[in-house]
Amino acid sequence: MAPYIMEEYIKACKAGKRDYQARMMKGQLPTLQVLDEILPPKGSYSEVPLGLVQIPIDQIVGTKSGGRSNAFAGNFMPILRENTEFAYKWATLSQSHINEGIRDPIKAYEYMNKFYVEEGNKRVSVLKYFDAVSVPGYVTRILPQRTEQKENKIYYEYVDFYALSQINYIWFSRPGSFVRLQKAVGKGAKDIWSDDDKLTFSSVYSRFAAEYESLGGKKLSITTGDAFLAFLMIYDYKDICQKTVNELKELVGKSWEEFKLLEHDQEIELKMNPTSEKKSLLDRLLPVSTPKLKIAFLYAKTPATSAWTYAHELGRLHLEQTFPEEVTTECYENLTQDLAEKAIADAIQKGCNIIFTTTPEFVQASVQAAIAHPEVKILNCSLNTSHRYIRTYYARMYEAKFLMGAIAGAMAENGQLAYIADYPIFGTIANINAFALGAKMVNPRAQVYLEWSTLKDVDLGIAMDNVIKKGVTVVSGRDMVIPEDASRYFGLYHIEKEGPRNLAMPLWHWGKFYEQLIRTIMDGTWKYDDNKDETKAINYWWGLSAEVIDVIYSQNLPIGTQKLLTMLKRAIATGEYHPFSGILYSQNGMIQSDPDKILSPEEIITMDWLADNVIGTIPKSRELKEQAKPVTLQSGVESQKG
Repeated sequence: MAPYIMEEYIKACKAGKRDYQARMMKGQLPTLQVLDEILPPKGSYSEVPLGLVQIPIDQIVGTKSGGRSNAFAGNFMPILRENTEFAYKWATLSQSHINEGIRDPIKAYEYMNKFYVEEGNKRVSVLKYFDAVSVPGYVTRILPQRTEQKENKIYYEYVDFYALSQINYIWFSRPGSFVRLQKAVGKGAKDIWSDDDKLTFSSVYSRFAAEYESLGGKKLSITTGDAFLAFLMIYDYKDICQKTVNELKELVGKSWEEFKLLEHDQEIELKMNPTSEKKSLLDRLLPVSTPKLKIAFLYAKTPATSAWTYAHELGRLHLEQTFPEEVTTECYENLTQDLAEKAIADAIQKGCNIIFTTTPEFVQASVQAAIAHPEVKILNCSLNTSHRYIRTYYARMYEAKFLMGAIAGAMAENGQLAYIADYPIFGTIANINAFALGAKMVNPRAQVYLEWSTLKDVDLGIAMDNVIKKGVTVVSGRDMVIPEDASRYFGLYHIEKEGPRNLAMPLWHWGKFYEQLIRTIMDGTWKYDDNKDETKAINYWWGLSAEVIDVIYSQNLPIGTQKLLTMLKRAIATGEYHPFSGILYSQNGMIQSDPDKILSPEEIITMDWLADNVIGTIPKSRELKEQAKPVTLQSGVESQKG
């Protein structure tokens, strides 16, 4: 053979030997993985023919049997001497590829979305050497038995996704991601992808991957798919499809902290109380110049129509009263997700340097604006939302709900209680369970009937009728009322012939939260909340100890109940008692067996179970009214699982 024909083989062989040595130094297998050596025992898996498939070249990691595994390094580059028949055939194939391209399909097995060659190892080696993207091949899928292992769950989610999309080149490291991807590209759970859908996605994903990897994405411990999905959580898929190469490159670069955040198992750093950093002597001696702050508040509804919005509006007014010289505010009402983007842009144009977006629906708009305007502090009112460019905030309402449950347990003659919930989102489940545990502490026989006001074909009237039919006398309804609403069906109330008698009401004191947070900005302690040595999202999750929640109760309550409430409130605020401490049971069995243990904040936030004395279920997204779905898709318990 002419020497020039062997040039490519010699180069490939050098690359193979370098890879071989590198793997040896790391204690790794230096040659190709062999599928037969890693398969589970026969009878524990099934084989499914997939037909002719375009196989991503990067996902071909080994060979079916051990016959040719030692001819290649782990990167599929050859390692045999150049004077062998193998080298001659490889070089000939290389020349053929240069002249006319390799078109003959290989034969391969797919196992856990990795491919192992049965016929065509040299073809794969040549194509990898020339940086080909894919190779056609007849593929047989190895389906393992279903287990509860993380990788197995992800794989079966991929199998379901592949059946809809025929896409095999994207992978995730976290369960639920394939379902979220299907949603993110605008597809229903069972929607089949058209050829145009596949082409568009392939173009967008490959462009993203190129920019992401050029910036060092392969150095991160996440998959490119993980990064792409995080990107889709910030920017709308349809908008990304329209971006130019330069525009996409800019957005990927600006979003880098979001990708780094995914490397951490615990992405969120919870701030359970306001920061109280000790200042240096110099800082204490120097006069403090109080910055002028212009603050915008974004509301999904109006204070006249929404108790949630009304509570935040009271918080805004509290700020203006507390800081009449230092703070001015703007507010935007009745916003959709699209209008929220415009409202944030308008607020920034007007000179607002702090923006509070008061619903999880506005997370995406908040993150986009924060990336584009790093000089503006943007905070979103949500729980368990992981973003690096914004901070989020919420209140530990479960502490107040526990107190409400204790009152309810003491005041219900027959131990039959009801809890009317709205959205099955993070925090709500903890509220329900805390209420049930508080009631059970006072009355071991207490039962809580759970109703949801956001279910299809259900309103508060229907929910109340359901409650009354069950003989319930004490109800926990919506947290508060709006000025225009004269109804007394709020808070905790006792059902009587004359109508409801209000017993207690939980209080979201957003004014206290906003005041304390603004003080941290004014005195410079805001910066201490962000640990520069760690990449984590920051969530302020304050409770009774910070006075951002409270319980207002009727003076008609028995003196003993009032004393119990005062004692419990003090114990929770000081940390002497925790609602989720000790032995805990769900409807399906024991949650916590250690009498001295307390559920972690993360376990409380992500609860997807109901206490054993709760009668009811957590609804799925499909069971909810349309207006409830945007919130639940963003912060719903169901969304956590995909």
